[in-house]
Amino acid sequence: MDKALEILKRYWGYDSFRSIQPDVITGIMSGHDTLALMPTGGGKSITFQVPALLMDGIAIVVTPLISLMKDQVDALRKRHIMAQAVHSGMSADEIDRVLDNCVYGDYKLLYLSPERLDTDIFKARFEKMNVSMIVVDEAHCISQWGYDFRPAYLKIARLRQWAPGVPVLALTATATEQVCDDIMKSLRFNADGLRLSMSFARPNISYVVRQSDDKDGEMLRILNAVGGSAIVYCRRRKECEDVAQRLNEHGIKAQFYHGGLDYRLRGAHQEAWLTGQVRVMAATNAFGMGIDKSDVRVVIHYEMADSLEAYYQEAGRAGRDGKRSYAVLLRGSADKQAGDKRITAEFPPIETIKDIYEEVHNYFGIATGDGRMTTRQFDIFDFCKRFNRYSLTVLSSLRILQLAGYLILTEELDNPTRIMFVVSREDLYNVQITNSELESLIRILLRLYTGVFSSLVPINEEFIAHASGYTVPFVSEALLRLSRLRVIRYIPRNRSPLLTLCEERLPRMNIHIPNHIYHGRMQQMMSRLSAMTEYTDRTDRCRSVMLQSYFGEKEPQECGCCDVCLARKKNKSDSQADTEARIMALAKQGIYDPRQIITLVKGDKERITEILRRMIGQGRLSTGKEGIVTVPD
Repeated sequence: MDKALEILKRYWGYDSFRSIQPDVITGIMSGHDTLALMPTGGGKSITFQVPALLMDGIAIVVTPLISLMKDQVDALRKRHIMAQAVHSGMSADEIDRVLDNCVYGDYKLLYLSPERLDTDIFKARFEKMNVSMIVVDEAHCISQWGYDFRPAYLKIARLRQWAPGVPVLALTATATEQVCDDIMKSLRFNADGLRLSMSFARPNISYVVRQSDDKDGEMLRILNAVGGSAIVYCRRRKECEDVAQRLNEHGIKAQFYHGGLDYRLRGAHQEAWLTGQVRVMAATNAFGMGIDKSDVRVVIHYEMADSLEAYYQEAGRAGRDGKRSYAVLLRGSADKQAGDKRITAEFPPIETIKDIYEEVHNYFGIATGDGRMTTRQFDIFDFCKRFNRYSLTVLSSLRILQLAGYLILTEELDNPTRIMFVVSREDLYNVQITNSELESLIRILLRLYTGVFSSLVPINEEFIAHASGYTVPFVSEALLRLSRLRVIRYIPRNRSPLLTLCEERLPRMNIHIPNHIYHGRMQQMMSRLSAMTEYTDRTDRCRSVMLQSYFGEKEPQECGCCDVCLARKKNKSDSQADTEARIMALAKQGIYDPRQIITLVKGDKERITEILRRMIGQGRLSTGKEGIVTVPD
């Protein structure tokens, strides 16, 4: 631990570890498979980044979000830590180069998406790597009982076959007992595997549920009452934009964030919020993971989340600096019907799912018996337009088909611009002579990028503009002109998910959706919505206790600061004031002794005795002749 503390201080500037961080680090460095439950803001990344620097070899980190992967690698490089990332948004040449660096270089961490585990190129390089540890971030994604199950995660177990002596660290912020057991089983934990958990109590967060159909009014009252940065979570993209607009109209600077934004706009909105140029971010659940902003004072859920797991993770983005913060859920009378609609939307009829299976193959022009392991960019909006489908129905159907093993749909990717010269070097020379405006750009492309005559190569317009002195619009227009002249093949930067067909196209009659994937998961969703509804509707149990109990904490502690606890304190205070008033009224008559007063005042006799004794001790009452209770002059 002395060496671990030295690393922590050198690279991160901290003098000590927090909570269970030292136990996790000790466990993994002692060779134990370890499952760590660390709520949002608990410092998960430290638990593998520090031992990765101490151990010999390279740590393999599997994580589902490409954007988060890139952010972590960038942050490590700024600290002069050798880290790389591999994901499906990269070209084959890029992946090949990165994996070679991880085999022969001094890299300490390799981040990759779970889909990459299934490639021959990765397996071949992995066998040559000196792997120190395997890290599974967002480990609940491997459990079929988890709220965010991703079939690609099941492939992680293959790493255990390829590197049987390497310890595994599984990390998650939210997992029930059942999910924890499933994670450890799916990752083939050894018998001496450890399960470590931080408390799910967040004593600095006041959990509040507001029952109201005037959600805008409640939101404004909360934001005007509580200062500091805020997040408002919405379910739909359009609602994010509308909420941000309404807040700005009321003088509260707000911006919106969702998966449908161009990556430049998304980054600009995020940066404006992180730097305090705007106070409130109205966002879907696409926002927040990996966002390191410690001073968020309030998180508002404009609508009920699908599960307590999702709610706890999103609400936990408040108060990461340990100061008093608020997590407020707005509950309207229409939310019950909205929950029922979600179940219907998430589970379209089986026949509809089969229709969409066939339409996807028709969209790509794939005949029966063909298409195995085909990967294509998938423009869902174009698909929905062509087949007259609602996007939510399509996404839900594809998710079920993915769970059944028929396909894999990645998250949306920021695919870079790609070019390839389609003329010979002699013909290219003639183009340079006859097009003086393009000659300089062609020379720069040839100087900056290799392999442009043999394959599509990713390029960066901003980098080219910086190297050439041109503007980015000029570079983009020049590339388009070269494409029209048929000098290059030009694929502009775009944001599209990738869809991989895992098997050859089957006849409709052979498409089978297993019962546990459809009906079993529908029951799970109904159960989670029921738990979420109970959380919002109960007013007799501390909200923090409800959350702690849901995640299996053995001795949950009341927070004393949620709306339920505060209401209970107020009722107790009001009740005590009423009791004191009744005692005082009897004492003013000057004819009763303590036993008579205790009998005459209705309620719990022990409590009344204690209140009477306190009032006498405070001098508010006295006992005079023959023990009669009176009010002092």
